Amino acid sequence: MTLPRFVIKNILRNKRRSLLTGISLAFSFLLLIFMVTVWRTFFVENWTAQGALRLICRHRASFSLSLPTYYEEKIRALPGVVNVTAANVFDGVYKTGRGQDEFGQFGADAGTFPEVYPDFALSADQAAAWKRDPAGAIASAELARSRGWKIGDHILIEGVRYPVNLDLTLRGIYHSPMPNGPLFFNWDCVERSLHGGQHQVFVILADSPKNVGAIAVAVDNMFRDSPAPTRTEAEKVFNIHIIEGLGNVKLFILSICFAVLFATVLTSASAIAMSIRERTREVAVLRSLGFAPGTLLCLMLGESIGLCVAAWFMGSVAAVAMVYALVTSAGGEGFQVLLKLRWPTFLMCFLVAVMVGCLSAIFPARRISHKAIVEGLRYIG
Repeated sequence: MTLPRFVIKNILRNKRRSLLTGISLAFSFLLLIFMVTVWRTFFVENWTAQGALRLICRHRASFSLSLPTYYEEKIRALPGVVNVTAANVFDGVYKTGRGQDEFGQFGADAGTFPEVYPDFALSADQAAAWKRDPAGAIASAELARSRGWKIGDHILIEGVRYPVNLDLTLRGIYHSPMPNGPLFFNWDCVERSLHGGQHQVFVILADSPKNVGAIAVAVDNMFRDSPAPTRTEAEKVFNIHIIEGLGNVKLFILSICFAVLFATVLTSASAIAMSIRERTREVAVLRSLGFAPGTLLCLMLGESIGLCVAAWFMGSVAAVAMVYALVTSAGGEGFQVLLKLRWPTFLMCFLVAVMVGCLSAIFPARRISHKAIVEGLRYIG
């Protein structure tokens, strides 16, 4: 029997305990992958390459307050600004014959939106059709497929935030970096009813990431003494601030990660220590047959690491399946930004699994492997 096969046999010698321990560890690794994924999304990587060029300008006092329409032209005239588009959250309810359905809906300017969001791939003819139709709309490919929409279909949306009901015509289907992008429609069809002359946010496209900070300062200084002062920040920072409105997200994520790591080590250490202690006499017999303490120590470490790596693999598969189900489900638009699985996340969690396996077995395995042979043969456990 080879040493690797010997390790596998020992892992499976108590199948029930190994299975329950593996499932507990897999759930811990699943939660750890989720938390690390959210951490990387917020504080490490850009959400899209084009997103590094975009800024969000909103009312300084509150996101719920609007800005005057004429701000758009003033911002466009600043150095380093390529284009500006307005965006407004509609929060309506999609009316179907089978009931109501909710998904992301944003009022936009069809003339400037495609240039500010080039990463939302939309064909030129569909963009032109959307621009010509005051009641036109575009939807992501995933959203259109899940609702069974085709170009030219009518989409009825009942207003919730605004007292306006929309009868939209789908003029385009775009592909975006997000798995389940929202619906965008011409805000003019709402503006005609409200006569407000205001927008919730302005999205600014910069000519270079180096100019993003200077543009933000210039915009805020220009409107500092106006009745509607602004707060302008990079797109990624804006999204982080929206989430941080719920609390200290960074501390929350770190606390969960450390709690999961601590619980994982305890669970693994308890099961591995019990398994090693039960084999005290077996280890003594192997010592008497000529196995060196270092070899036995490596075998027991291999068992612990193998169990943790198997649990990591199960947790990784479960994480991929759960993320796919969340981002492609109805109402999953919020998860598509938070849950972007990347291979460094899996690699980091794999290293954590190896570390947990080592910490769980090193102390009991070293004690047993170096115990005197006579004392080990006399052990009764």
